[in-house]
Amino acid sequence: MQGIGFWLTKRAFLSGEREAVVDGDRRLSYRELNQRVNRLAGALKAKGLRHGDRCAILAYNCLEYVEVIFGAAKLGLILVPLNWRLSPAELAFNLTDSSTETLLFDSEFEKIAAQLVESTSLKQLIVLGNQAIPDADTYEALLARQADEEPRAVQPVGMDTPHIIMYTAGTTGRPKGAILSQGASFWNAINLTLDMNFNQDDRNLSVLPMFHIGGIGLFTLPVLYVGGSVIIQRIFDPAVTLQLVGKEKITLFFGVAAVFLFLIQHAEFNPEVFKNARVVMSGGAPLPVSLVQQYHQAGITLQQGFGMSEAAPSISTLCKELALKKAGSIGRALFHVDTRVVDANLNDMPVGQVGELIIRGPNLMLGYWERPDATNEAFSGDWFHTGDMARMDQDGDLYIVDRKKDMFISGGENVYPAEVENAIFDMPQVAETAVIGIKDPQWGEVGLAAVAVKADQNLMESEILDFLKERLAKYKIPKRVVFVDQLPRNAAGKVLKNELREKYG
Repeated sequence: MQGIGFWLTKRAFLSGEREAVVDGDRRLSYRELNQRVNRLAGALKAKGLRHGDRCAILAYNCLEYVEVIFGAAKLGLILVPLNWRLSPAELAFNLTDSSTETLLFDSEFEKIAAQLVESTSLKQLIVLGNQAIPDADTYEALLARQADEEPRAVQPVGMDTPHIIMYTAGTTGRPKGAILSQGASFWNAINLTLDMNFNQDDRNLSVLPMFHIGGIGLFTLPVLYVGGSVIIQRIFDPAVTLQLVGKEKITLFFGVAAVFLFLIQHAEFNPEVFKNARVVMSGGAPLPVSLVQQYHQAGITLQQGFGMSEAAPSISTLCKELALKKAGSIGRALFHVDTRVVDANLNDMPVGQVGELIIRGPNLMLGYWERPDATNEAFSGDWFHTGDMARMDQDGDLYIVDRKKDMFISGGENVYPAEVENAIFDMPQVAETAVIGIKDPQWGEVGLAAVAVKADQNLMESEILDFLKERLAKYKIPKRVVFVDQLPRNAAGKVLKNELREKYG
């Protein structure tokens, strides 16, 4: 089977005049998109890139990002998306670790690109757009010198061809690069299409950063696979998001919990803009039950899904009919994914009992880039260890209790911070919260809650603790509350609990 670059070739033939991508004032049909991708592939080939070579991109969400994803796919290149929130030293690690020699970048990152040339093995720079920058080729000029014809890859490109190295956030220890094949993206598209009936009339707003697997797989690539339209938002801004959802008649919208929190708290929030949306889904971080209820009260069904970089990324979704009834559940495994909840010896846990969630399926990564040790540790046969503690109910629906590493033991009892956070979130004054375990001479570890209070509200530590006494066992209640303006988060919206531990632990 051909690689995913063939999607655009086929779409240009089947539905060439249909709208494929919208980026601001730029609106491209499938035929136009495929022609530009072919020109890009030709340009990269002319620059000497061959099957298996790595090329990196440092950019905000844009049309060119989509083109680079598919251009790399057509040639069998391996794309290294770079997180623009990282420091130059962290970016240099990713480039050096992957032995990347070519970087495409937004002009806003000109200074960083220059620094990276000095500190890494980079040999050639390509600046996106038309702006001329010293020592860098101009993207549009390179495309202008190429033809629209389909490029010929030096080696055959198929579903097993490595396509993306997605680096972990690197919040603890050395970052690992998950190698995703072109087949992983294909099976992610198949799983989501089967689950949510994606079709060519769907319009997806791509708001998550494309350096994150959520920005690529949820739902950018799947929508282009089925012939729908992808509307690109350069960078998340609640007011702009709300405007685009309404103006572009968005039918599919995926975001992390923080996105939905910021949207509903925004002064311009109007549920009417979601009137065309048939799928509104959150994933990537725990979704507070209270937030699901707030959206329900606004007339919007907020579903929950679950995934990870190593699965390209989709693993499970909670069906729309159960979104409120089973709020807090991540639902059931997608069609071509198997899941189990197991103990340390890989024995299946009884219904309702907590164990580690392990998964298998054709959407899983090939392994970690040049890290056979980490790859072997992550897999037991073809089962991948997610590192998430979960339970399964009698219907087969899954509940993530917490990250294995975030769980702490207080007085011999397991405490799962996500449960405590959900309870705190039930207080209407709370904007966001995160709970961590800190050392305690008596109990070993106790909880600390970092709480951000809504702008027009006041809250005291004693009020929070009193509120929790009615809802949680005593050992689960934090022994300390600290108030913060906002929680530290990475670009994917996940709370950086390691920063909280460093500050308060």
